[in-house]
Amino acid sequence: MKNKEFSATNKLKSKSKFRKRSPFDIVLHLFFILLSACFVLPLVLVISASFTGEDWLNAGNGLSLLPKEFSTDAYSAVFRNGTRMIRAYVVTISQAVLGTAGGCLVAGMAAYALSRSNFRFRKPVTIIIFFTMLFSAGMIPTYIVYAKYYGISNSFWVYILPGITGGAWYTMVFRTFFKSLPESLFESAHLDGAGEMTIFVKIVLPLSTPVLASVGFMTLVGKWNNYTTSMIYIRDENLYTLQYLLQRMMEEANFLKNLSQSAMGNVTMSASALPAESLKYAMCVVAAGPMLLIFPFFQKYFSQGLTIGAVKG
Repeated sequence: MKNKEFSATNKLKSKSKFRKRSPFDIVLHLFFILLSACFVLPLVLVISASFTGEDWLNAGNGLSLLPKEFSTDAYSAVFRNGTRMIRAYVVTISQAVLGTAGGCLVAGMAAYALSRSNFRFRKPVTIIIFFTMLFSAGMIPTYIVYAKYYGISNSFWVYILPGITGGAWYTMVFRTFFKSLPESLFESAHLDGAGEMTIFVKIVLPLSTPVLASVGFMTLVGKWNNYTTSMIYIRDENLYTLQYLLQRMMEEANFLKNLSQSAMGNVTMSASALPAESLKYAMCVVAAGPMLLIFPFFQKYFSQGLTIGAVKG
């Protein structure tokens, strides 16, 4: 009897809460629902188009939420050379994970030093780091340094070493977050005989999960989507990243498609069967799919990690 009364009371409370919602709350909820749909619907359309037949897309019928003339020809074309795709995935995952881990570690260590009040040179070092956010050397001097003096052109290290410092902006984000930590933690650790590296590893890093996850994911996405490094520095096809390989495949498919349409006879007629239009959407899914699967694990840290870095100076 008491359980029934308790459930009835909860229902009345929920109804009263729903009735108390102001028109502004309803409008706000509708606005965010529409805003979310603006981000979700294009993704659904791309996935649907990747499974749509080539004839339907070329006919100009537009895109739909459900695939029309269901076909997997686009994915068959993408993975036609499975060894090359797997190799590109391995290179991309390796450089993204190693580059992100190294960048976050170095930027975090630099930011920890800059956040400590007893570091004598924190102001001039901060100015130097901030200066790099305003000016860059340019593509040609950078290429000369990496290719001629460092000798890392056309090697896997060209993906890792240039960005090993993590970037000036991320260093400032780390620094701002570390400054929000209580100074008493560091003083207590010093009294217990802990060194700076011990404090950083055992105290600072465990407390910095939000900012580490936020910066780490943004760095990971940037390195995952990087194709200019392969385009400028890499000549060995075995070292191509996934993004650059997909771009090359798209250019080859368009070239063969145009050649088949302009050539006389049946010499290049087999190239006309390439699903050039649906291939674009399939490549988008193949390239963005892993990041879409990883994102939910980092989402909860974004607001906490980046808000602290933005509000406190």
